[in-house]
Amino acid sequence: MYRWIKSVIAASSVSLLAACGGTSDEARVVNIVQTSQADPLFSILVEAVTAAELGATLSGTGPFTVFAPTNAAFAALLTELGLTKEALLANKPLLTAVLTHHVLPSQVLRANVPAGKAITTVQGGVFRVDSTPPGLRITDGRNRVTNLVRTDLAATNGVIHVVDRVILPRS
Repeated sequence: MYRWIKSVIAASSVSLLAACGGTSDEARVVNIVQTSQADPLFSILVEAVTAAELGATLSGTGPFTVFAPTNAAFAALLTELGLTKEALLANKPLLTAVLTHHVLPSQVLRANVPAGKAITTVQGGVFRVDSTPPGLRITDGRNRVTNLVRTDLAATNGVIHVVDRVILPRS
């Protein structure tokens, strides 16, 4: 009986993974947008990318590095700016400037982040990443500090680093 249950579970797992485009031996790797869509921590980021019409670009061949703010990071930004989510999502020029300030036009894994040097984003802005005892920290164009809380989330067209604060360009 135990062997039968085990074989049914194994067959179901293989079928489910195959339906998702993978097999039991390989993880399903998807592009940056699909990776963000699959993680509930990024639901506001996904809404913002859609509102700014950047989905097709970030689904492209890349490679890209995206510093992805969590929902909590967006909530803190809304409070900081005194905006509602709807107002932010409706302001496409502001949204595009902020979102593209989170993207590098190449893949930069954590081990290759140029700590202490200026990094230029696809938006044309600059920020600095420093290595500190707790980890990597970004200082944005307004001297606000952001922590990298997870790094090197692989995607087919680049890599995602999770940040705990929205990175803003110089005003």
